[in-house]
Amino acid sequence: MTVGRAQDSRVERRFDRVGTLSIHTRWAGDPAASGRPVVLVPGLGISGRYMVRLLRLLAADRPAVALDLPGIGRSSRPERPLTLVEMADVLVAWLDAVALERPALLGHSLGAQVVAHVADQRPARVSCLVLASPSRDPSARRPWQQALRLLRDAPREAPSLVPIAVTDYLGAGPWRMWRTLRQSLHTDAVARLSRLEHPTLVVRGERDPLVSAAWADTVTGLLRHGTLVTLPGAPHAVNYTTARALAAVVRPFLTAHAGGAEPDRRGR
Repeated sequence: MTVGRAQDSRVERRFDRVGTLSIHTRWAGDPAASGRPVVLVPGLGISGRYMVRLLRLLAADRPAVALDLPGIGRSSRPERPLTLVEMADVLVAWLDAVALERPALLGHSLGAQVVAHVADQRPARVSCLVLASPSRDPSARRPWQQALRLLRDAPREAPSLVPIAVTDYLGAGPWRMWRTLRQSLHTDAVARLSRLEHPTLVVRGERDPLVSAAWADTVTGLLRHGTLVTLPGAPHAVNYTTARALAAVVRPFLTAHAGGAEPDRRGR
């Protein structure tokens, strides 16, 4: 049930009730478009604000929506940090609440783990997956190693991402982020990925210090129907700093596996 909404340029913001939680989302695109919707799931501690650039680009073909996960952005803050499994359960409950049938799921960083868990546990609810900068690289298993790699990545990102990330991280709280990160590093990503039957696009930025080329190759190799694309010169936040390059590879993938037609570019 939608309990509130506000307008932001071409992006509509909504609040939907999921059990005791209010989930904040951003929507773009024509609801009557032929392609299945695509749902964008952010990474650790950051809201759907950093998905808006990509949201608008993907909405050219289909409805597109970006969530704020519980405890992040404008969504409700549970009393304790949710586990990755619990976040995946909230995502499924939200899909049911807004009646989205078999959307494509695009997860960035930790969000890639969340959407992979949904596809593993509820395969009939998902049409296809995009794992952008998928986290859980075994070469950095400790939270402090992840934090150091994040610091290395910061100068490679668009400067305008910094205030978004800092504001969202402070709002989420370092303790909440740390607990979620620690828990996520102990999940069995290998077993989960190897069970997935969905067409899956894996995207890595060439200059991403958090996701090694070896890990991206491993993720793709585990998938039964996986394809890897490396974006030249791109950092970790491919969905923000290199949103156009990411959209250029995601849109044809979604057209092939989630319906819809490519836009007519003749004469342009």
